[in-house]
Amino acid sequence: MSNVCCFGELLLRLSPKTNGEWIESATIPAFVGGAELNVATAIASWGIPVSYFTALPDNSLANDIKTYIREKNIDPSPIVTLGERIGIYYLPQGSDLKNAGVIYDRAHSSFSTLKRGIVNWDAVFENVSWFHFSAISPALNQEVADFCLEALEAASARNITISVDLNYRSKLWKYGKKPNEIMPQLAQYCDLIMGNIWAANLLLDIPIDPEVFVNNASKEEYLEHSITTAEALLKTFPKCKTVANTFRFDAFQGGIQYYTTLYKEGQQYVSPEFSTEKVVDKVGSGDCFMGGLIYGLYQNHAPQNVIDFASAAAYGKLQEYGDATSQTVEDVNANLFRQKIFRLEK
Repeated sequence: MSNVCCFGELLLRLSPKTNGEWIESATIPAFVGGAELNVATAIASWGIPVSYFTALPDNSLANDIKTYIREKNIDPSPIVTLGERIGIYYLPQGSDLKNAGVIYDRAHSSFSTLKRGIVNWDAVFENVSWFHFSAISPALNQEVADFCLEALEAASARNITISVDLNYRSKLWKYGKKPNEIMPQLAQYCDLIMGNIWAANLLLDIPIDPEVFVNNASKEEYLEHSITTAEALLKTFPKCKTVANTFRFDAFQGGIQYYTTLYKEGQQYVSPEFSTEKVVDKVGSGDCFMGGLIYGLYQNHAPQNVIDFASAAAYGKLQEYGDATSQTVEDVNANLFRQKIFRLEK
């Protein structure tokens, strides 16, 4: 079977307890993560052959991480040895990546020193049929953005399916360029664009109705706008054939309400609506959704089955601590079955 190749920066996540408790306990939980590695971890556990492409320094810590990646059934061979450090981010326990509490410590990381002309693309893309990246990488600096473009050019020349997650991090994009100055040039190579109606507007200049911009529309209005956004993306980026949008809202004083859509061949498919009053960890839920999309589309599953599985996987990740999911296919399907039964009973 051909591989899926996930490309992005590996990050170490440190999650201290709030109010300085980590100082007294002298411990901070650490996780190996990064959006694209989270995707790779999910689909590897679901039986899809996957490789991971990033840049790491030449030291014992990086060697330990490569061993960890290999043990997750992810091929680390595309990893480039470069630079001197691994990026870190600090996220207080119970916070979201969009929360002001996140602190990035990734300046001058190995990944941030990537530039055009240093990679053998024939080696990276050997036996690869799908290439995945996210909008986080080109947010770091212009050279990495240029490197992303080179990667997409190389993948496209080899007729490799390309997907992008329109991740937006407000604390990135600090090198003088706005997302909508960089991302449209990259999105033109993509077969699958995943994000939401707000990210499509911010990163790709896709129009958005001001009435829904402030999160006060009804579900029916959001679903209608999801179609409008998807059709605008397909028109703006003709190579794109599939669009996925997520809708996740805070609810129940610490919980969430969540549903998603998939637009393909002129039809929108809508997932069940998931809700929970308690969330263990919001980090990685979107990555798990992206992994679910790749899992289903890679195997040519029916569109409704694709979006149902991806949504159930993302919902399940909310109850797991850490960056990447450990759910099996059976776990995800059981979660989806329970949700459908619950809706029928209501």
